[in-house]
Amino acid sequence: MLLHCYHMEIEVGRYISIGRLIEQNKERYYETLKLSSEGWHEGKHNPWHYINFVCFILKSAFREFEESLGRRPQPRGEKTAMVQDAIKSFSGEFSVADILQRCPGVGIDMIRRVLKDLQAQGVIECLGRGRNAKWNKTGN
Repeated sequence: MLLHCYHMEIEVGRYISIGRLIEQNKERYYETLKLSSEGWHEGKHNPWHYINFVCFILKSAFREFEESLGRRPQPRGEKTAMVQDAIKSFSGEFSVADILQRCPGVGIDMIRRVLKDLQAQGVIECLGRGRNAKWNKTGN
């Protein structure tokens, strides 16, 4: 199964053990093999039992991989750099909402802190107050 996944460019098996997931669900695995092969010699078998099992295993692997990524701490400064890059990409006025849209996973408090730091450095200026305030890079 792992080799088939690699051929289809499904590479979650590099990070999560597909074999372990099948072993953890071996009763279901054998049951789906039995159900899928019934009527094989008569051409009346139903492969969907096995196909659904494979989909279940792959979904479990992706879920486990996604959870393991969430447990990994992000390097310090990565979110700050992401916000700074987003600000650099704007050609005119922008808002906090614009930054939020370009920086998924970055909280509003982090964005406000970066804005405040850049404002103190004279890199950007605030053109209003409140939640609809616009910002602009100085020199624009």
